[in-house]
Amino acid sequence: MNIVVLIKQVPDTYSERKLDTSAGVLDRAAADPVLDEITERAVESALQLKESHGGEVAVVCMGPGQATDAIRKALSMGADRAVHLSDDALAGSCAVQTARALAKVIKTLDGVDLILAGNVASDGRVAAVPAMVADVLDMPALTHAREVTVDGTSVAVRRETDRGAVVLTAELPAVISVGEKINEPRYPSFKGIMAAKKKPVTQLSIADAGIGAAEVGLSAALTTVTSVTPRPPKSAGEKVADEGDGGAKIAAYLVSQKLI
Repeated sequence: MNIVVLIKQVPDTYSERKLDTSAGVLDRAAADPVLDEITERAVESALQLKESHGGEVAVVCMGPGQATDAIRKALSMGADRAVHLSDDALAGSCAVQTARALAKVIKTLDGVDLILAGNVASDGRVAAVPAMVADVLDMPALTHAREVTVDGTSVAVRRETDRGAVVLTAELPAVISVGEKINEPRYPSFKGIMAAKKKPVTQLSIADAGIGAAEVGLSAALTTVTSVTPRPPKSAGEKVADEGDGGAKIAAYLVSQKLI
């Protein structure tokens, strides 16, 4: 089984993230870059499927040169190889442009049986790219998977909702997006880290992938940020002095805020 995992490098959620107010995009230089958390779970799911069914796991990443750090982490977890789409023209691409570009990269790979991705990245939180990739590739999309099972030429996922569990099935090849509860990703071992340095990483420009410069980038994006407002600083809370009437004061405050 040949599995492709779409991975993404994002600003660390534990560091302060900022917007570039002039361009209306995320200031990626303002925070430490890391491999997206749910992406790691997609890699883990792919590795578990490989351990059960054999085959190969390839990771595909669209991002700047520094995204090689995220790629190396996926390789150190156990992925076999990587494809890195990196080009200055990609900066500022919207979700639709990203999905179309990733689909073109996937088309350069032979015999893809399954494509895995996280259901949402922690930076943009669009939560639509995997389904868009499936649409461009004309493949079934099975989203928000909690479990993934492959049986011959078919795949089934279990999706848990507030109303219960739903099982979705499709014939391979297919695209699956996984949720944050699907597994706990493994830690790269020292052996895995050393082995990752020797694993092949194919570097592609947009020309290599057959992508025109007019198809990607901020100037051609299908969505536009029209205004950006910084988050206001936290204000001090209101202290209630209890002089025997604390409960009444709290109740009055809640009424004034229309909370009760």
